[in-house]
Amino acid sequence: MSKPTTQRKGLSKALKRFYGVGDFGFTLMTNVESYYFQIFLTNLAKFSPTVAGLIGTITTAVDACLSWIYGAIINSVKPKKWGRYRSWLIMLPWLVPFLYAFQFLKVGDGALAAIIVTLGFISSHVVWNFPYVANVSMISVAGKTPDERSQLASTRGAYANLSKVVFSYVCPLIATFFAGIVGETNQYGATAFVLGCIMAALYYAHFKMFEGYEVVDPAELTTSKKAKSADRTGGMDLIRALLQNPPLIALLLADIAKFLFNFVVAGSAAYYFLYIAQNEKLTPTYILITNIFCVFGSYAAKSFAKKFSSRNTAIGMFFIMAVVLVICNFMYTNVFMVIGLMALAQFGYGVAYSLTPALYADTIIYSEWKTGKNATGWISGLQNVPLKLGVLARGIVVPACLAVANFDADKVDMANIPLDLQKAICLAFMIVPAVALVVAGLLLLFGFRLTKEKVVQYQDEIAARKA
Repeated sequence: MSKPTTQRKGLSKALKRFYGVGDFGFTLMTNVESYYFQIFLTNLAKFSPTVAGLIGTITTAVDACLSWIYGAIINSVKPKKWGRYRSWLIMLPWLVPFLYAFQFLKVGDGALAAIIVTLGFISSHVVWNFPYVANVSMISVAGKTPDERSQLASTRGAYANLSKVVFSYVCPLIATFFAGIVGETNQYGATAFVLGCIMAALYYAHFKMFEGYEVVDPAELTTSKKAKSADRTGGMDLIRALLQNPPLIALLLADIAKFLFNFVVAGSAAYYFLYIAQNEKLTPTYILITNIFCVFGSYAAKSFAKKFSSRNTAIGMFFIMAVVLVICNFMYTNVFMVIGLMALAQFGYGVAYSLTPALYADTIIYSEWKTGKNATGWISGLQNVPLKLGVLARGIVVPACLAVANFDADKVDMANIPLDLQKAICLAFMIVPAVALVVAGLLLLFGFRLTKEKVVQYQDEIAARKA
């Protein structure tokens, strides 16, 4: 197939209906980590709470420290054959399944086992972060109007959250199947490999959908390193795009709190159902119900944003979710009430998750208006930082809360669960996430002042400059 010479306008039917299937695969794969990594470390691999906490801290700290570089690299190097952003959707995803599996394998004992898990975590995340950033960047590349970007962001959010519903069925089935082949300890390693393969295939579908939306000048592929295009940035361009962008800074900080809610709640859910509900078979049911509500939230996001604006909707949802979690904490012994309240909180998360990429797209436009440089990849890549810090928070908050109760999986009397352990689990499952959500709402309320009208004005002025 020959390379198109003109850039496509408007969103294709495939993008309107199916953009987000790659995020479906990505979320399906990473949910193995979100829901089962902590319990793999403590209950399957039998690492002590100290070692499990050390593994979680080291891996997520390294991942978070590297999270800012992917967008910077994508935005600063020469574009590849299929475009500056689109090329990454095909170059690296196929390596992920092989690396990701080692994050859930117990090989050897002692330090060796911990090192292998740590290396599997870090290497797989480095490889998958490039296509993840490129995928999000394509929202701003293909979506030329606020409505188009909102369309892409909403569809992406719906598919990503739908995958959590599918995950509640698929993961237990795959894990149970592989438990009889590779053993219970390594069942999630095999599961991670299979779901990683699905992710790679669906990212390839995104690669095909975006054909024609990002056209590279052949001369740009062969020019010297000194030559720069409008979307190729230097170090100072990246710094200005961040420091001269107050709405972006506020959004990044609020996004950290949002992801802390997501990952800490997910990482502590299994403990709640094992030690408080004392019915771990309810965990898949909880994942199913809460994530169905999350999908509903994703679909409702566009309607809420149209009526109240993306910013105001996100702020309102954060405060409502916090109140729901506080009520949940007071009723923690009523398992089905907890599931119902958590489902409401996840509805709010689905709304906020789907609106966030559109808010980042607004800051991209503001940045180009303010600095004169297109920093799409860099700012889109910065979305990775809150996500990684949320994962880091899970690796710190959950073990820290368990440590308050001197948790040791081998010493817990299942016939008489200590009250301090139950309170420690609720602290991680409900209270810490509630505090984070209040912080997120306040940050957007006072720090993110971009309106739809202002963004349209900035776009018009940018277009006038280029003309």
